[in-house]
Amino acid sequence: QLQENQDEIENMMNAIFKGVFVHRYRDAIAEIRAICIEEIGIWMKMYSDAFLNDSYLKYVGWTMHDKQGEVRLKCLTALQGLYYNKELNSKLELFTSRFKDRIVSMTLDKEYDVAVQAIKLLTLVLQSSEEVLTAEDCENVYHLVYSAHRPVAVAAGEFLYKKLFSRRDTEEDGILKRRGRQSPNANLVKTLVFFFLESELHEHAAYLVDSMWDCATDLLKDWECMNSLLLEEPLNGEEPLTDRQESALIEIMLCTIRQAAECHPPVGRGTGKRVGTK
Repeated sequence: QLQENQDEIENMMNAIFKGVFVHRYRDAIAEIRAICIEEIGIWMKMYSDAFLNDSYLKYVGWTMHDKQGEVRLKCLTALQGLYYNKELNSKLELFTSRFKDRIVSMTLDKEYDVAVQAIKLLTLVLQSSEEVLTAEDCENVYHLVYSAHRPVAVAAGEFLYKKLFSRRDTEEDGILKRRGRQSPNANLVKTLVFFFLESELHEHAAYLVDSMWDCATDLLKDWECMNSLLLEEPLNGEEPLTDRQESALIEIMLCTIRQAAECHPPVGRGTGKRVGTK
């Protein structure tokens, strides 16, 4: 009897879905399209056994191409709710491989709010499975740490931090207590220097620091570690920093001190709503 009741309810749900949602998710009014996508996201979270499959996910994927930013935004926030729950990751694999390129392209969306949520969604995808995003996908997000729009840059900074800086070797209990050149931050500071030099935007260190300030404050304020990298002799088997790398580290260090003292974003970085032309 329980099974019969469940089948009956699922048949009703299916009839409502086909009779209402399938027609209205393409409604002429953007607000109705947005409500449809928001609700299907809730259904997939609440009753993933029935709704979290590619028959339903495809509607969210298709709607990511909607002309209205508010509708694209609802797609991304609905997907964030799903990717946040790691237990659902296996059910999202096919969707991810099929629509990943679209999500990556949305990091350059003309609506800043959409771009920010696209980056946040990719950060969740990264946490669910690092293999999904290619090096090229990641590069597309990395360069956004230099964006003039601060929310986009901060979201990209968090993505960069999760990908390149959040792996700490904590095998030994004592390693976290080491300071200066031997601290776990030493390799992370070097990684930051290498990234800054590879990005070849050498006049924009302040932008990079500001982008990562919220998620990597402890690293960026570890001036003792930075000093020791500049002043102390390399440890056995350790590659010394080149003159160019030392100059970059000094520049980054100055920017972190200025950021800590002044507590505001660098000149030219704002929170405007529209993206300018190239």
